[in-house]
Amino acid sequence: MANRMTIEAEQRQSGGKGAARAARRAGKVPGVVYGANRPPELVALDPRAVLREIHHSGWRSRIYDLTVNGTTTRALLRDVQVHPLTDLPEHVDFQRLTAGQPVRVAVDVLFTNEVASPGLKRGGVLNVVRHSVDVYCDPENVPDHFEADLGGLDINDTVRWSSLKNTEGTRPIIADRDFVVASVAPPTKMTEAAAEPPAASAAVATPAAASKPATPAKKE
Repeated sequence: MANRMTIEAEQRQSGGKGAARAARRAGKVPGVVYGANRPPELVALDPRAVLREIHHSGWRSRIYDLTVNGTTTRALLRDVQVHPLTDLPEHVDFQRLTAGQPVRVAVDVLFTNEVASPGLKRGGVLNVVRHSVDVYCDPENVPDHFEADLGGLDINDTVRWSSLKNTEGTRPIIADRDFVVASVAPPTKMTEAAAEPPAASAAVATPAAASKPATPAKKE
């Protein structure tokens, strides 16, 4: 189950671009809390708290105890808009959670036992197709991560959804196939060597052409 973190916020009295700019001038990040069949709530947060969370992997599936003016709400941090030049947070979106109502989350994939993979030992390359997997699950049982065991994988073997561990109680968004999460690709040098065309025929033809007697030029 995902770790529950506490994050503090304060209520904003008005919305709009002007109010958002005022919050930023005051050193806060404007945000909104929505969902659970309740009206949206305008909030403002300390930007350091937001940066602390988004710099840790798995924040998209982490459940927060969002405290606003003394009232605590369980929520997911859905979106963080950042400034294109400074990368500082400019706006955040939280989604309220309700027990028993499935929620869509992106759960990170943790790859283990790389040193035990026969394919990686022989120079194969781990090709990660999905670093996280979108799933539906109950807010009370959001996994902290899924685990992909690479221990038995040889070259050209794959890790699929059915191979992941810690998926109990979750349902993938992609429901029509057992999709690939990662694979062990052949070594780069092996691939390049297979792609090079043979040059033997050209080498044989050169001496033959050199030994052929020259045809005398016709006199004019």
